[in-house]
Amino acid sequence: MDTAHVKYLGGLRTEAVHLRSGSTINTDAPIDNHGKGEAFSPTDLMSTSLACCMMTLMGIAAEAHKIDLNGLEARVVKHMAANPRRVDRIELAFTLNGSQLDRHQRELLEHAARTCPVAMSLGKGLAQEVTFSYK
Repeated sequence: MDTAHVKYLGGLRTEAVHLRSGSTINTDAPIDNHGKGEAFSPTDLMSTSLACCMMTLMGIAAEAHKIDLNGLEARVVKHMAANPRRVDRIELAFTLNGSQLDRHQRELLEHAARTCPVAMSLGKGLAQEVTFSYK
């Protein structure tokens, strides 16, 4: 089954429609690459997808082990390189109201995050710098 339908809107913008749900995502080229930066760029989406995927896998592990993920958030920082232009490094800083979590629970969540499908699909040349902070 098809996943999405994407069309070029002109002006370096695209619209992607998720076929099962009908939800849409628009992209725009970034300011430093001829765009207006008025929406996620494709490389922003890739970097943000890593955080979303990690959170999803943390959620699956948390549900299975009755761990509360209340307040889970992530800060995403994408670093670009040139020649060729590409995402070189993604910094992810997760914060969680998890001061009550023991070492085993933290390791379980962190392992789930680091082994999510997006993390496993990105090439080894792209650095994934992931930190976890438990408030």
